[in-house]
Amino acid sequence: MEAIRYPARWAAKAFAVLSAAFLCSMPLSGSAAAAGYPERPIELVVPWGPGGGADQLARLISKLMEPIIGQSIPVVNVPGGTGATGMAKLMSTPADGYSMAIYIADSHALLAGKTPRWTMKDITPVAVMMKGPSFIFVKEDSKYKNWADFEKDAKANPGKLKVATLGFGSVDDFSLSVLDRAGIKVVQVPFSKPSERYVSILGGHADALYEQAGDVAQFLTSKQMRPILLFGEKRLDAFKDVPASYELGYKIALPQFRSIVVRSGTPPEIVKKLSDALAKVAESPEYKKFLADQFAEPTSFEPSTKAGTFVADQLEDMKKATAGK
Repeated sequence: MEAIRYPARWAAKAFAVLSAAFLCSMPLSGSAAAAGYPERPIELVVPWGPGGGADQLARLISKLMEPIIGQSIPVVNVPGGTGATGMAKLMSTPADGYSMAIYIADSHALLAGKTPRWTMKDITPVAVMMKGPSFIFVKEDSKYKNWADFEKDAKANPGKLKVATLGFGSVDDFSLSVLDRAGIKVVQVPFSKPSERYVSILGGHADALYEQAGDVAQFLTSKQMRPILLFGEKRLDAFKDVPASYELGYKIALPQFRSIVVRSGTPPEIVKKLSDALAKVAESPEYKKFLADQFAEPTSFEPSTKAGTFVADQLEDMKKATAGK
């Protein structure tokens, strides 16, 4: 009788082991997946090189978010293709919340092109972390004392003045295309590396620079460069003498936003956990000081419930800016 009972007992144990293995291999529901999330480090992809504004934001978010979320958040720089290379890395990962990316206006601008490598259906915005205007800067001792001087020379000598930008198909390009249609025809000089772009006007490689004030704050503080035009609807208190594009009749105001995105399909519960953690980051004194130092809007933060609409609206504005380009 014992010879008959042993195989039956082992068969029962084997069945239990196989059943457990099968259940473990099945994908978890959103609620189950989010219950213990995060259980390991969360990778933060920066589709740009070290030292730029997106990289600075990522490293601050990593530092402030780690104690809130309870896991490390390593920052991984994947530059190339105006952010496309980094976004390709994000798209290659599972939609499980363990990979997120810094997503900025310049990468978003690629979707306004004819053959975008991803669409809004491929990403889920978790939060908008920064919004701020862009400017045209010149060297401190430039012969252009103000925008009127620059505008006059650009109209009198089409194609003579050089403006350093991120590159064609970027927000920089869209903004300058609006000026071009108004008769201010300049030559773009693309610099993919932020550090090279920042110093281009100091070394005489360009007459002006399209950039955000926060990214060149050190040069503003040291009196090496100054803004002559703000792209926006109104002036900033920090630069009261600098005219806004709207007041001059240039209807272009694409804010240089910086956000956090994950792959589409990430469980909503996980998206909410990340968004809630980022909300706490945005409320911290250190982050508020960062926004002030970057000349960004103090109320920049948008949670996941509003971030998607904001990002989608920005794309529509970009498409309008390129109409007839």
